[in-house]
Amino acid sequence: MPDEEVKPNLNEASTQDAQLAADSIASGQEKAPTVNFDADYAAAQQFSVSEVDRTGKGAAAAEAATASNQKTSQPQETKTQAQSTGNPDDFLELAKEVGNSPTEGVTNVSDDLVKRALEKGERKN
Repeated sequence: MPDEEVKPNLNEASTQDAQLAADSIASGQEKAPTVNFDADYAAAQQFSVSEVDRTGKGAAAAEAATASNQKTSQPQETKTQAQSTGNPDDFLELAKEVGNSPTEGVTNVSDDLVKRALEKGERKN
């Protein structure tokens, strides 16, 4: 992209200094600045990565800075697989087990609630 000349707009000057600079450029007392976006972008890329990050020391420093001070345990994956039997009593049993679980959000599942859920879930022909 070639150099582009900045054209000041007197109506958009937000401060007195900006107004004076725009007046000076408009009257020809000062030369309008030029901007080379490609060169500016390339220069900015050089500043976007620090010197230490260009070496292997940067990754080591980041790892050391973010490492946990406490030992953490690894979660264990548990798999539950329900066999589809088509028997509603199996579902009632499973619902009772989930209802008694201290880690689940719902802890009170009554037989009446389960029966109503089964009734609502039945197919209507």
